[in-house]
Amino acid sequence: MNISNNAVVQFHYTLSDETGELESSTGSAPLLYMHGQEQMLPKLEAALEGKAAGDTLELTLAPADAYGEVQANAIQDIQVKYLHGAKKWRPGMKAWIQTEEGQRQVTVVKVGMFKAQIDVNHPLAGKTLTFKLEILNVREASSEEIAHGHAHGEGGHQH
Repeated sequence: MNISNNAVVQFHYTLSDETGELESSTGSAPLLYMHGQEQMLPKLEAALEGKAAGDTLELTLAPADAYGEVQANAIQDIQVKYLHGAKKWRPGMKAWIQTEEGQRQVTVVKVGMFKAQIDVNHPLAGKTLTFKLEILNVREASSEEIAHGHAHGEGGHQH
């Protein structure tokens, strides 16, 4: 089966930038996504269209096609109590905050007793990224997955 809308794709990936490898799923469970549900970077999803199990893909994306350029005005003040992921905060640490659009990862710039300055740019903003993917399996989405708008892992519904 080839990747098309509502296909569930199982894959491994390696992500790198100009300085080297940033992360990889190799050695852990493969990832799943449902094609055509805007769950991937648009250019990456477009490059996967028509591929099949056993195919590999290497794609380099400029910042504008990945996580955007770094925005200088993306520094905000927030109360420390709204930072999630650690008990004690230091500049450079990654934190999670709850927004109206859901959870978002931010970088701590400066931290005081009660307030912190955070950078809300995506941690990969401004970077040219290379994705290497190995497609392990492609299958049709179940009616339940289509209704929910995302792929379910082994054992079915996991949320």
